[in-house]
Amino acid sequence: MTPYVTNSEADTYFDARLHSNAWDTATEAKRTKATKEATLIIDRLNYLGEKTADTQENQFPRNDDTTVPQDIKYATCEIALALLDGVDPDMEYENLFMTTQQYSNVRSTYDRSRVSRNIVAGVPSVRAWRYIQPYLRDQHTVNLNRKS
Repeated sequence: MTPYVTNSEADTYFDARLHSNAWDTATEAKRTKATKEATLIIDRLNYLGEKTADTQENQFPRNDDTTVPQDIKYATCEIALALLDGVDPDMEYENLFMTTQQYSNVRSTYDRSRVSRNIVAGVPSVRAWRYIQPYLRDQHTVNLNRKS
């Protein structure tokens, strides 16, 4: 599996970003694993348009593009950072259903009336979600095609 960004490209991205310690201290092997997993997370979503070629491995590029959009590369970096920082997308999803957590006298309660769409979609970073959103199909529309 080929990730959307190389470790070198991600290094360049994180050179200009604060709070990237999880990336900065990770080994090369962990960085590669994180960008591969981030690519898998991104590729599970439902995007506008079609792959540029039926034989391509990943969801991007799409339509008439010949390269992966910069926003998708940035999203890959952000998801990789979240994963390296210990965010578990499965645990985040399970936590959507928690309303109260208590340990001794310390209590946490969450408002679950507004569910985080990025967590439901399996994207562990809000920043990454913002990069990805413009490329997603509208989940409230249906496209019908007539074939004769």
